[in-house]
Formats: sequence, structure tokens, C-alpha cells
Amino acid sequence: MSVTYPNNARAKMAAGGLALGFGVTHLRTTATPLLAAATGHDWLFIDCEHGAFSVQEATQLCLAALPVGMTPIVRVCADALDEGTRMLDNGALGLVIPHVDTVKQAKRIADAFHYPPQGHRSWGGVPAAYAYRPPATAEAQKVMNAEILTVVMIESPEGVANADAIAAVNGVDVLLMGTSDLTAELGISGQMGHPKVVDAYAKVIAACRKHGKFAGMGGVYDTENATRYVSMGTQFILSGNDHAYISAGANARTQFLRGLSVAPAPAGAKRKGKK
Repeated sequence: MSVTYPNNARAKMAAGGLALGFGVTHLRTTATPLLAAATGHDWLFIDCEHGAFSVQEATQLCLAALPVGMTPIVRVCADALDEGTRMLDNGALGLVIPHVDTVKQAKRIADAFHYPPQGHRSWGGVPAAYAYRPPATAEAQKVMNAEILTVVMIESPEGVANADAIAAVNGVDVLLMGTSDLTAELGISGQMGHPKVVDAYAKVIAACRKHGKFAGMGGVYDTENATRYVSMGTQFILSGNDHAYISAGANARTQFLRGLSVAPAPAGAKRKGKK
């Protein structure tokens, strides 16, 4: 029995396309996935590492995302694997784990988020992806193991050096470059096009291609560098977040309006409130 709400982000990448993510840090309402879908995104990036989401709020966003075809993916803190499994039990179709530097960490993550025999995730009941219509448990576990996206973030020189071994881990699906933190670790904070960063992307993308995994790009929003890293082979793309989108749109609109000339009042007319 196939899931009612499949992982569309995974399917797009498997077909060779881009999966574009709408980052959520501030928005809380169930209209958020609708807005993400209306603006051409494929997955919702619910940031529980830096955002102030409760489990309840993140769950509501996940459940609202599924019926509109928006793949809900939650980032939890590095060691909060139990929080990750709760998100999977409550609607998430993927998890992002930051600061993954070693193959040991990657194996622990993959084990925690997959049912036996692939891992040791506990069964928490019928997944929301089935619209709560229960299939056989063994069948559901097999399907969900293949449906979810397990995303590990590469954010340090150590992570880059171990990218090949990390990409080889069964159950790891995406190596997502945390470019901003990587530049800080390299001592070149904010220099997204620095040769060291380009080299890091090349190594991680090569590792992903070698082991049949997807490469991702996060933290890169300028046209030049985003074009470079997508052309190199990244497919799992964090396009932007609610804060940046709202600020960019609002600033563009207010700058336009303030640049308009106000028509002068007719001769002899008085402004309201003035004598």
C-alpha cells in the first residue's frame, strides 16, 4: 500500500530535478505550506535548531504541508535524535541534522531514523503520510524507510574530509552544505565563493555521486554562487527563509512607493489638519 502523501522532494531529485526549500523560522500558521506551494517550492524547512518552534507548532506545520504536496522536513539540534523521531511520528517526511563531522555520527543518525532491519527506530503508530489509514505494520515500515529523507549537514573541514565515508552510510540520503558555518570554520566567514568553499563543494558533490546520494546547498543566496553550486550538481536547495523573503519583498515595495512623487496640492488648497 503506497503512502497517501508521498515525498515529492525526493521524487523530484530522483528524476534529476531541483527540490527547492522554503525556510520557516518565524511563521506559525497553517497557511505557511500553502504560501510555500503558491511560490513554487517543493519542501518546507521547519527550523527547530534556530527557530522557537514547539513540538506542537512544528507538528501542525507538518500536517498542513502533506495535503498540499509540500514535503515537510524538520531540522532538529545535533544531538536531539529523540526529537527527530517524534517529528517523523507526527508528520515529517524528512529530518535535517546539523554539524555532522564523522561517519560514526552519520551511522547513529541513520540507525535512529529507520525501522528494522535498516535501523532501530521505534514504531509510533500509523504515519500521517498514510492519512492515518493503517496498512500492515511491516509494509508501512518498509515503505517509510524508503520515503523519508535523512539529511546530514556538512559544516566543517572535518565533515568535508569525511564526506566520502559519510555518503557511503546506508540510510543517509542527502549531504547538505551548511555554507555559512563552513566559511566561519574556515576563517573566511561570509565568503561564499572563496576557492576553499568551491573545493569543499566539489568534494562533497563527488562523494554524493559516487554513492548515489543527493548533494544540497544551504546558506547561499546570491545569484553568482547559487548558479555555480547548482551547476556543479547540488539538487536539495534551501532557497530562502520567511524572514528574508518578507524583508526583500517589503523593502522592494516601500522603496518603490517612497520613490514616487506626490502630486502638488491645487493652488489655494489646504492640507487637512493645517490652518
